[in-house]
Amino acid sequence: MSDFSLPPELTREPEVLIESPRFSVVKRRADGGVDFISPLPCPYNYGCIPGLGSGDGDPLDVVVLGPRLRRGERLRVPVVGVIAFLDAGCADPKVICSTRPLRSVDRAGLETFFRVYALFKRVLHFVRGKRGADTRFVGWLPDVTRPSA
Repeated sequence: MSDFSLPPELTREPEVLIESPRFSVVKRRADGGVDFISPLPCPYNYGCIPGLGSGDGDPLDVVVLGPRLRRGERLRVPVVGVIAFLDAGCADPKVICSTRPLRSVDRAGLETFFRVYALFKRVLHFVRGKRGADTRFVGWLPDVTRPSA
C-alpha cells in the first residue's frame, strides 16, 4: 500500500489557497492553470496548502467545507480529517478543513464525492495515456480523522 504520511509541517489550522470555488466545473492547479473540466460541479471548495507537497509531486490538496469561497482566496481553516486517495498509483491525500466538526452526513458526502472523482480521474488518465494506474478512494486516515456526531 502507498505511504499516506502527511508532511510534519502540516499544522492543525493551515493556510489554504482556494483554486476551484465550490460548484466550479474547472479544476485548477496551484499555478492557476486548468487541470481539467469536470462534467459535474464540485460541491466543495478545492485547493491546496502552499509549500507542502503530496505523494504525486503536487502541493497537498485541501477541501474546505462551507460556503463558496473566491478563487485565489487564502485563509486559515482547522483540519477535521484526511482522506487517503490514490491518484495514478501515487498517494495523494486530501486534507479536509472546516470551521465545525465533521458530521456523518459530511463524511458520507465526501466519500461519495471522492469515489465518483476517482472514476472521472481514471477516464482522464486513460485519455492522457496513463492506462492501468490505480486511482481510487482508499478511506479515512484514522490518526487524523475522529468520528463525531
